[in-house]
Amino acid sequence: MARDYSDVDAQIERAREVMARISADYAGTGKRVRRKARSAGRKLVRILVANALILLAAMVAGFFVPLGLFGGLAVMLLMAAVTIGIMLAPAERVVTEEKLRAVDVRALPAQTERWLERQRPALPPPARTLVDQIGVRLETLSPQLANVPNDGEAAYELRRLIGEQLPAFVGDYQKVPPPLRAQVRNGRTPDAQLVDGLKLIDQEIAMMTERLAQGNLDSLQTRGRYLEMKYRDGDQG
Repeated sequence: MARDYSDVDAQIERAREVMARISADYAGTGKRVRRKARSAGRKLVRILVANALILLAAMVAGFFVPLGLFGGLAVMLLMAAVTIGIMLAPAERVVTEEKLRAVDVRALPAQTERWLERQRPALPPPARTLVDQIGVRLETLSPQLANVPNDGEAAYELRRLIGEQLPAFVGDYQKVPPPLRAQVRNGRTPDAQLVDGLKLIDQEIAMMTERLAQGNLDSLQTRGRYLEMKYRDGDQG
C-alpha cells in the first residue's frame, strides 16, 4: 500500500512539474510576442516620422527648385530606402555581459532578461523553460527596485547574482562543445548541471523579490487588519 501511495505521489509531482513547465512556456511565449509587437510598433512609428520628414523637406525644396519627374522619383526612392533600412535595423542594442556588470541596478532585471532571451535558442529544452520562468521572475522583481540605492547591499547581491553569476554560468555551459553536453561527467551531464544551476538561481531571485517586497506585504497586512477592526468588528459591535 505504501508503495502505491509512493507511486501516486511521484505521478502527482511529475504532473505538477509538467504544469509548471507549461505555465512557464506560456508566460515566456506571451512575453516574446509582446516584445516583438512593441518592437514592430516602434519601427512603424520611426518609418512614419522619417517619411513625413522627407516629404516635408521635399515640399519645402519644391518652393525654391521644381523637383520634376526625376526629383519625385528620387524622393520615392529615398523613402523606400529609409523604410527598408529601419525595418532591417536591429530592434534593440545587443546586451553583453560587460554591459550587465555596469548597468544601473534598476535596469538590470530588464537587461538580464534581454540577454537571456538571446541565449535561449542555444540551450536545451528544459533550460529554455527555466529561462522563461526566470524572465517572469525578473519582470516581477523590476518594480521592487524603484527605491533600492545603487550602492546598497541589496543592489550588490542582485548585481552579483543576475549581473555576474547568471551570465557567467550560462556562458561556461555554452563553451562546452555540443557533443559533450549530454555526456556524463562526475555523475551528471553538463545539460543537467545547467538545469540544476538555473533552478537555484530561479529560487534565489524569488527569495530576493520576497525580501524586497516584505515592507509592502507587511503594510498591506497591517492595513487589512485595521480595516477589519474598524469596519467588520465595528459593525458587529
